[in-house]
Amino acid sequence: MQSSLFGYTEVQSPDRYALQNDHMLRVRLDQSNPEVLARKGAMVAYQGLIDFDGEYESRGRRRERQMTGEGLPLMRCSGEGTIYFANLAQHVHVLDCGGHDGITVDGAYVLALDANLHREVVAVESMQQIAGAGGYNLRIAGNGKVALMTSGKPLVLEVTPDKFVNADADAVIAWTASLRVSMQAQTTSSSVFSRRGNTGEGWEMNFMGRGYVVVQPAELLPPQTLFAAGGGLRGQYGMGQQGVQAQNPGNSWGGNR
Repeated sequence: MQSSLFGYTEVQSPDRYALQNDHMLRVRLDQSNPEVLARKGAMVAYQGLIDFDGEYESRGRRRERQMTGEGLPLMRCSGEGTIYFANLAQHVHVLDCGGHDGITVDGAYVLALDANLHREVVAVESMQQIAGAGGYNLRIAGNGKVALMTSGKPLVLEVTPDKFVNADADAVIAWTASLRVSMQAQTTSSSVFSRRGNTGEGWEMNFMGRGYVVVQPAELLPPQTLFAAGGGLRGQYGMGQQGVQAQNPGNSWGGNR
C-alpha cells in the first residue's frame, strides 16, 4: 500500500508531552507518571492499557462553575501507554508552569494538564464593576505541563514595567499569573455592554507588571456589522448563520466549553 498519508506517522519523541503536528498532542503514561487530566471527549486515539474516568468535581467547585461560568470539564486518564488528544483541529501548545508563578487561562482553551497541578477560578478586576462580562478565568499553578489550544497561530506579547499591553478580551487566551490585570470598556455609550461605537471593539484587558500575554487571531464575538448585515441579535453574539458558530466552529463560542 502506498499513499502520501504515510508521511503522517507517529512522531517519535522521548518527551512525555509531544506534538504530533500543529493540531494533535501525544501524552505518554508510565509507572512514574501514570495519570493525566484532559478535556472531556478530547481523546482521538490511544495505545496500551489506559482507563478513562470522569474527574470528581466537589460541590463547592460545581457551585463555583455555575456562579462564574468558568470551569474545566475534565476526564482522568490513567495506566500505561500513549494517548492522542485533539479538539476541533485547534492549534496545540505545551507550556511548563514552572513553579509558583503559574498561568491564568480561559478554561475553554485547556486541552490537557498534569494531574498534580493546582487550579482555581479567579476574578479579573472590572473598572465598571460589571459581573459576568468575561471577568472570570482559571489559574493553574505548580510544577507540571499544560497543553493549551488556540484558533490559529497565536501571538505572545511581553509585558514589562515600562511596557504594558492592552488586548481585546475576546482574543486573550492566557497570561502569566503574576501580571496585574484589569478590564475596561472604552466606549462613549451609556451602556458598557455596547461595543465601541461602530468600530466593532468593546471590552479590553490591560496587563501590567512583568510576564507574557497570549492572544489568538480569532475573537469570541463577531464584528458588530453582522447585525446590520442581517445576522440579527443572534448573529451579533455569534449564534446566527452569520455568527462565529457557523463561520468559525473552532472558536470557543462554537462548542469548546
